[in-house]
Amino acid sequence: MFAIELDEAAELRLLEPWQAEEFLAHMDRAREVVDPWIPWANRSTDLDSARATLQRYADLAARDAGRLYGIWLDGTLVGGTMFVSFDAAAGNCEIGCWLEPAGQGRGLITKAATHLIDWAVRVRGLYRIEWITRPDNTASSNVARRLGMQLDGTLRAEYLHQGVRHDSQVWSLLAPEWLAR
Repeated sequence: MFAIELDEAAELRLLEPWQAEEFLAHMDRAREVVDPWIPWANRSTDLDSARATLQRYADLAARDAGRLYGIWLDGTLVGGTMFVSFDAAAGNCEIGCWLEPAGQGRGLITKAATHLIDWAVRVRGLYRIEWITRPDNTASSNVARRLGMQLDGTLRAEYLHQGVRHDSQVWSLLAPEWLAR
């Protein structure tokens, strides 16, 4: 089994379609908090839609175009990180994350994203890692800063959520910057 210890009580593992029931229970606890930031949170509302969300990422992984990982704290799924996009040929990827309140304040997202970035740069040879977030998602911007990312700019009115347009910030980290840490 694939598992990376994040701390004494938390681990990072693949999150796959066969875990749809556990994922749905997690989304039911997390939806209100993560919906503004993660577009599929409000679409994973029953077992079929939760399985479809996980299957979408399994299909991306099969094409080497994305991956989804869960974060378990004391055996309970509390969040995750993912390669929203992954393009080995171009050397670029985007990392995303989410976390329910039970997992907050422990640095779990920063630790998990560190593993994803390190693997992308050192193992897969990617050059550019992106992190895209809304400017009002301070927790996400803070993680980007802790990871050593630079703010490239703001895309005005780029993200549509529940009929309202929001700006998106694009943060990035280049392989030489990561390797120099």
